[in-house]
Order: sequence, then structure tokens, then C-alpha cells
Amino acid sequence: MEKELNKIVQFIRELYKQPEGFIPLHAPVFAGNEKKYLNECIDTTFVSSVGKFVDQFEIEIAKYTGAKNAVSVVNGTNALHLALKLVGVKAGDEVITQALTFIATANAISYCDAKPVFLDVDKDTMGLSPKALLHFLETETEQKPDGCYNIKTKRRIAACVPMHTFGHPCRIDEIEEICAKYNIELVEDAAESLGSSFSGQHTGTFGKIGVLSFNGNKVITTGGGGMLLFNDEKLAQKAKHLTTQAKVPHAWEFVHDEIGYNYRMPNINAALGVAQLENLAEFVKSKRQIAQEYARFFSAADLNITFFTEPINAKANYWLNLLILEDRKSRDQFLEYTNAKGVMTRPVWELMNNLPMFKDCQLGDLSNAEWLADRVVNIPSSVIL
Repeated sequence: MEKELNKIVQFIRELYKQPEGFIPLHAPVFAGNEKKYLNECIDTTFVSSVGKFVDQFEIEIAKYTGAKNAVSVVNGTNALHLALKLVGVKAGDEVITQALTFIATANAISYCDAKPVFLDVDKDTMGLSPKALLHFLETETEQKPDGCYNIKTKRRIAACVPMHTFGHPCRIDEIEEICAKYNIELVEDAAESLGSSFSGQHTGTFGKIGVLSFNGNKVITTGGGGMLLFNDEKLAQKAKHLTTQAKVPHAWEFVHDEIGYNYRMPNINAALGVAQLENLAEFVKSKRQIAQEYARFFSAADLNITFFTEPINAKANYWLNLLILEDRKSRDQFLEYTNAKGVMTRPVWELMNNLPMFKDCQLGDLSNAEWLADRVVNIPSSVIL
């Protein structure tokens, strides 16, 4: 096993042209106008939530994704929280999501005093399984005049939040159709999938609201930051109002007409984002080329390790490349060896239902999620220019 693992480490070092030292999982790349725009932002003194870069970043993201409107916020978790509020999730409601996801998805549901319901994923997408979703709705819910209700808990199921895991689109078209049939609002967690599309349509634009993240380890970064994507202009205006403390526009008076949030992205972060966005096409191209190199290597090597490739009808940004090993023991050996050799690798997240704060949440059959959690490893995926 050690010989095979050493072969993988050497390949990664050759790929990144780094024979020694630490290779991170995903480092940001600043190769354009970042310093120029940051200096310009500082020179104007508009470094907080008002400034031209905020507006420009929103316009450019909407244009890139094909959304009608985009509203920037301080991070992807806040974007998810606000999206759920905007689609009408209330205290005591339930929100369906996948067990295999980053904690932000489940946390955002909890911020609304709602309860997550965790369902299974598909092995070939790692995203919410339409089959699991439909089975749950057919067997565990009933329709009432004001929506879909959980038969066991008597709670209203207000929304569904599928995630495009590691940038690989889930079967979002089927999920959209199911949610429409059962009168459930669809919020897309596209935090990891900027630059990914399904059937030619950018992720985050299928649901009522889509959410992006620009954390330091994402395809492009604003340091921290997130974005909500809309096809409903009035809903986008509502989002912008709520993110600015629900302040009624006035030349000098401070009037607020409802409970709002201090969620607006600062101009200085947006300046970084505008510069990063100028190189997004090149970043995605690089990441897809890196994925091709990994695919060639693992298909040729006799290692009993599978390199995960994009699903059918999907174009992935390959945000984080991943391997599927034989079992948990092999996974743990892989993690221990590679990290000891200075090559950063990580397992998939702990399943949400295994965390103490979510242990009492309702579950579907999680066979695929559990199988993946035992085997998935992320490997270095930084852009190479």
C-alpha cells in the first residue's frame, strides 16, 4: 500500500511542480487586477457596504450565471439563511436537504428555527437524490391547502435545499419538478459550483433562489463573501432591503420598516471579487485540465482507486477533486500517509445526522451517503496558471 501511495504523492508533486514543501488542498490565485482594484477602493475611502465594486460585482455575477439579479452578502451561510427567510421558511417548519453536505446548509436551516430532514444522495453526483426525495414525499407527507406536511411530525415542509457537492451538479431538473409538484420552495446551495452547469444552465438558477460562496478556498474569492441569485426582480429587491438592516431610503433619517440584517458585502471585498471574476473562465479551464490529468493517471494506474468525474448532462468546475477508495480503512491510510508527506488531503464531511445538534432529525435511508462518507477523499485542486 505504501508503494502505491508514494506513487500518488509523487504524481501530485509533479502536477503542481513542487518537489518539496506543503501542497494545500485549494489555495487562492491572485493573478490579475486584485491589488489595483483594492488600492482604488481604498483611495475612494468607500471600503464598507457602499461602493461601485459591490454594484459591479453583482451585475457581473448575474451576467455570468444567467440569473436576472444577484445580491451580495458577507458569506455563503448568510446567503443561505436569507434565502430560506425569503422563500417563507418559518419557525417550526421543516426543510429537506441532504445528509452529505457542509455544516452551513444545516446551520442556515436552524437559524430560521426550522428543522432539517436529511435524505440520501446519488453516488454518481453526491447531490440530493431525486429518487430519495420523491420516496420521502410520497410515503411521509400529505398535501393540505397551505402546503406539504410531514405526517409524523405534523410540521409544514417549507423548502428543499439540494447541494451541488464539490462543484458537481446534482439532478436539479428532477428535483425542481418534484418540488413544484409538492408545493415546496427550492433553494439551491450552489456555494461550491460557480462555473458549473447542468444541461447548459448554470447551477443556482433552477430554484427560486440560488446561493454562491466566495470563501478563500472557493474557485474565486472575496476573502469572505456570498451571493444570492434570483430570477424574480421583486424578491431580489426585498433581499437587498433586508441585507441593509431594512432601512427605508432617505437623505438623513434612520427609519427601518422590519427586522433586517447587516449582511451586505463590503466594497473592499467586492473589489477583490471583480478582479477575480475577470479570470474565472481561465480558472475553470485550469481546474478541468487538472481533473483530466488526475483522470488519466488513476485510470492507467492499478490502484483500486476511482477518480470521480462529472455526472451525465453536467459540466463541473471540479472545485475539489476527489477519489473513492475501497473502504474506510483504505481511506484512513491514504489520509495519514499523504498528510504526513506534506500533501494536504481531506475526508468528506461528517454526515449531518451524526452531529450532536442534529441527531434527533428525521432521516431517510442514507445508504449512499454512508458509503461515500467511508470512502471519499479530496486531493489538491488549486488552479495552475
